[in-house]
Amino acid sequence: MPVADSTTTAQGDAAGFSRLITVDDPFPPAGTVASGYERQLCALLEAGNILFLPRSPIAIPAEDKELLLGRKQTSSAYHKNIAYRPAEDRVTGLDASEQKEALELRRLLSDYSRRASEFLDRFLTPYAGKWKLDYASFRPIEEKGRPARLHARNDLLHFDSFPTRPTNGARILRLFTNINPAQNRVWVTSQTFEAFGPRLARSAKLLEVGSNPMLRVVRSASRALRLPLKQRPPYDEIMHRCHNAMKEDAGFQANAQKNQWEFPPDSTWMVFTDCVSHSVLEGQYALEQTFLIPQNALVRAEVSPLAILERLAGNRLTV
Repeated sequence: MPVADSTTTAQGDAAGFSRLITVDDPFPPAGTVASGYERQLCALLEAGNILFLPRSPIAIPAEDKELLLGRKQTSSAYHKNIAYRPAEDRVTGLDASEQKEALELRRLLSDYSRRASEFLDRFLTPYAGKWKLDYASFRPIEEKGRPARLHARNDLLHFDSFPTRPTNGARILRLFTNINPAQNRVWVTSQTFEAFGPRLARSAKLLEVGSNPMLRVVRSASRALRLPLKQRPPYDEIMHRCHNAMKEDAGFQANAQKNQWEFPPDSTWMVFTDCVSHSVLEGQYALEQTFLIPQNALVRAEVSPLAILERLAGNRLTV
């Protein structure tokens, strides 16, 4: 079995903490792995672990990599990443002086997005044909010491939530590739959502968001009539407040048990960032593709943040 638990610290071994699972060969020959290999990989991810591929399976032409590494984000330093929106085939995160580079960056990020999608369909077959393609991004700025407002800081532990793109219960799967030729990308993780989320939701009274009976009536009517809702679904509102509460809690950030992971040049890793409490301490030049995995594609839907929160709330949190 080409899946090895590479956790090396006691904290990583503890229940409720993310582990690093190394996959040396993403496509082993037929007959060399047990039946259900792909479902096992999905289950490991959904439980809050990181799948790590030491040799990236996503080919990036050398000339494209040189262009990305040679690019400097000067006047737009406040942007933490440059985003590619596949549905619109356009790039955001550039200022007016950088628009001449938009066409080239669009091509590069579109190619990465396509290759990442092709890889995911082959590697995690239970999700194939079911996921929704979200943004791809290029992160050219050194994470260590990068200035950002509190809620946008990457170096603070958090669960991901998109304030302007609610998932309505779909899970956030992110695939990263370190294209830096010399520098590791350094992450820290702590407890998973299954272990920590319920305690946080109760202590911060986050579940009150979904408990208003009148709002439930409105959401039910909107679903029946297929009307759009301007407000975020309760699930996304709870997750967004959870994201912010974690970053605002200086005591938690300082004292939470943590594991540190280093992702070397030309490696790829993937993680459900809605259930892995994570922060990025160091690293420059990374590519990333986000996939939204619906509940009906999951192999362990019962451990998803949506299922956990709905059990706690005692009612539906999606629209």
